[in-house]
Amino acid sequence: MNPPAQILIVDDNSANLKLLSDSLKAAGHKVLIARSGTRALQTLETIQPDIILLDVMMPDLNGFETCRKIKVQEQLRDIPIVFMTALTETEKKIEGLQLGAVDYLTKPFWHEEVLVRVNNHIQLYRLKRDLAQQVSERTAELEQTLQHLQQTQAQLIYREKMSTLGEMVAGVAHEINNPVGFISGNLPIAQEHVVAFCQALQRYQDQFPVLPETMQTALEELEIDYVAEDLPQILASIQTGCDRLKQLVLSLRTFARFDDAETQATDIHAGLDATITILGHRLKANKTRPEIQVIRHYDPIPEVVCYGGPLNQVFMNVLANAIDACDEKNQGKTYAEIEAQPNVITLQTSVVDEQVQIQIQDNGCGMLPERVEQIFEQGFTTKDVDKGTGLGMAIAHQIMTEKHSGSITCTSKRGQGTTFTITLAIFT
Repeated sequence: MNPPAQILIVDDNSANLKLLSDSLKAAGHKVLIARSGTRALQTLETIQPDIILLDVMMPDLNGFETCRKIKVQEQLRDIPIVFMTALTETEKKIEGLQLGAVDYLTKPFWHEEVLVRVNNHIQLYRLKRDLAQQVSERTAELEQTLQHLQQTQAQLIYREKMSTLGEMVAGVAHEINNPVGFISGNLPIAQEHVVAFCQALQRYQDQFPVLPETMQTALEELEIDYVAEDLPQILASIQTGCDRLKQLVLSLRTFARFDDAETQATDIHAGLDATITILGHRLKANKTRPEIQVIRHYDPIPEVVCYGGPLNQVFMNVLANAIDACDEKNQGKTYAEIEAQPNVITLQTSVVDEQVQIQIQDNGCGMLPERVEQIFEQGFTTKDVDKGTGLGMAIAHQIMTEKHSGSITCTSKRGQGTTFTITLAIFT
């Protein structure tokens, strides 16, 4: 059942006001009265009736002028206005309709006609208002659904890329590991052979200090003494390179766990270290800046039951952003200026309220408060056009909140740096 309608009657004639008011109240409507156009406008500042019955001929502000002032106000322009007049000139009626009125009531009033016209316009106004509300709500629902579908599609594409990347990285790590293992396994044997050869050569030279001239010349051309001294050092350097490759392969394997279908106990520190190793080329010094320092403050923390691969992707996204922030802050500075105030990324792990907390802090360019509020929104990026997808931090937020029931938050200050705080429950 529809609630009683609110009707505003605007007329300077007391007899007309009483007649209409009594008639409309008897029909179950609520009636508001204004004795002038000015008073009507004041009433409409706080009340929006379902219909306005507006007298044309009033002394201070006539009905037409009052109508004009009502129609320019967005919150009032759709309220139906019915003019009341004794005028019979067609031109006046047309003028009123052109101003936005929906109908005319001609004096003297006929009770039944007033009720029929008023009720019809109230019903039409309410139907139009309700329809507009339904359209608005439905449009909002459709926009939300579309946004959700776009977000889901983007995330699916992103996950597929990450899964493919994980498989590729794991494959590359496996392929690298085989020749590295072969080289590393044979290096000790090669080193033993070189040592034995050098020792045998030394014993031969000790036994025969004077060699035939042709042999002596050949040994001098080979710089045999230098080779005997340098070759073990070369082999030791190759061993160091193999150890570095082994560490890189291990980091790749640790990082490339994108296809984890089930949770498992995960070493958080190993994941952080692996991610730092993967990003090592971006941290190194170059011709424009010194090395970005990485400081680790690792408290003893237990292994966490989680999805290792996706969690490493969160670390990757945050750390990559930290490097970008440092490089952005460096723009316009000389090498010496940066060296005097070096770029630093600090990793801090701890246990807080039965949760593992990981903080990744940089002293980069930082962000304004309004950007911090948007950092986890899909499509939002602080990077230049063609340099950021706006998905990385949105995906990180989803991985932490939906996949791990954890959290990721951000605090930042422009010109001073940014801190991301990641929390995970120890027991899941």
